[in-house]
Amino acid sequence: MTLKQTETRTDVGPVLQAGAMADAVVAAIKQLNPEVRTLDRGSYVRVLAPGRCLVTRQAIEDHLGRPMRFPGELECAMPAFKGSLRMTDADAEWLFEEGK
Repeated sequence: MTLKQTETRTDVGPVLQAGAMADAVVAAIKQLNPEVRTLDRGSYVRVLAPGRCLVTRQAIEDHLGRPMRFPGELECAMPAFKGSLRMTDADAEWLFEEGK
């Protein structure tokens, strides 16, 4: 498998459809994960974090400026992701797991 120069094998995170929800999610992820990188592809944004990426409902709401249905609204804005995903009603976490 060939990786893009901007993406490593252990990177994880969501792919988000461009828009207000993506902007809020990316801002929340950047707030909680200092080493995160984003790739803006116009119609979507790829978020890449080394090994682990966490976002909370509260952080997204703070950036969105309104309450949100979580994880439902996140799932609607996220057509794909990289890594293993664990979601609760309070947060979402993408993890790198060797061999998956």
